[in-house]
Amino acid sequence: MKMFKKISTETLWLFCCAIFCIALSFYRIYFTQKWFFLFLNWNLFLAIVPYLLSSLLVNNKYLNNSKIAFVLVLIVWILFFPNSPYIFTDLFHIKIRKIIPIWYDLVLILSFAFTGILFGFKSLNQLVQISASFINKKVQNTAIVLLFFLSSYGIYLGRFLRWNSWDLMNEPTKLLADVSDHITNPSENISVWAMTLVMGLFLNMLYWSFKILK
Repeated sequence: MKMFKKISTETLWLFCCAIFCIALSFYRIYFTQKWFFLFLNWNLFLAIVPYLLSSLLVNNKYLNNSKIAFVLVLIVWILFFPNSPYIFTDLFHIKIRKIIPIWYDLVLILSFAFTGILFGFKSLNQLVQISASFINKKVQNTAIVLLFFLSSYGIYLGRFLRWNSWDLMNEPTKLLADVSDHITNPSENISVWAMTLVMGLFLNMLYWSFKILK
């Protein structure tokens, strides 16, 4: 009962954060009469998808007890997980605008980014809990570290090459061609791997800080 109450409280808090973000964005639209930052709401929805998938595993006994189902959901989860930290890169849109103070846009984007990463971390912790019975803890921790570097590469694909999670099904040939070029020609794609490395370290720092300072 206590565990159920704890999970309910965490879920309620996460969605309260999401509502706060949405309220900030719609106030900006009302105040400026500009719709530019409306895309943040869509990005936040994509950031919540991994949490919805992991919650499905937690609350569905069949999926929870089936390794095959777990792997299938996990594959989809991995494709969508980079959307959770992706919103941090929306800080690229920050600039001085006469219609609204720059500090408001800063708080707006950071609120979305922080909420997105919270949903991502909660989702990841749910998967860790589910897989604890059949995956060694050291293997889990290693996989988590690698996941953040993989997600950072996914963020690069999304931010600079404009690929989306579902493009692996819509345009797999073109997407895999870009990935292949990055792997086979690393010297010509230094910026790709530099961002992947630095962003991966940043995400690991955030996640393990939450774990250690809980």
